[in-house]
Amino acid sequence: MTDSAERPALTGDRLAAWASVATLLERLPSALDAQLQRDSGLSHYEHGLLFALDTAPDRTLRMSTLAGYASSTLSRLSRAISRLEKQGWARREVDPIDGRFTLAVLTDAGHDHVARSTPAHHALVEELVFGSLTEAQVRQLAEISARIATTIDPTVPWAARE
Repeated sequence: MTDSAERPALTGDRLAAWASVATLLERLPSALDAQLQRDSGLSHYEHGLLFALDTAPDRTLRMSTLAGYASSTLSRLSRAISRLEKQGWARREVDPIDGRFTLAVLTDAGHDHVARSTPAHHALVEELVFGSLTEAQVRQLAEISARIATTIDPTVPWAARE
């Protein structure tokens, strides 16, 4: 990193763009959390964990892999999985292939819960994120976001999972 005296100040279009991004980073998580908490008793982070497990083969992922998907520490992930276990939505198992690893497994109840909570969540994302954008802007947003994510951590390739 360069010395702070050598860094250029944000001005003009860059300052306006950063102010917009910073505002988005503050407002969007709160709006997503509020809807998910109200409708399904989940935080956005917990919903993301359930969704990742639901789309994984056999609804199972190594905890370390799930932590990577969630950009999370194993400690934070472990606390979240404990909360999900208490609800009966997930469980942990020793990896039968390599006992040094722990697996997070989505239960049938967890699958049902994420299946019920996802449509309203996706509707809110559609409204808040994509509703005012053209299709060209949606593609630009995807490209810009992927570039920024790669700049933050080029060792973790990012790609949307279908």
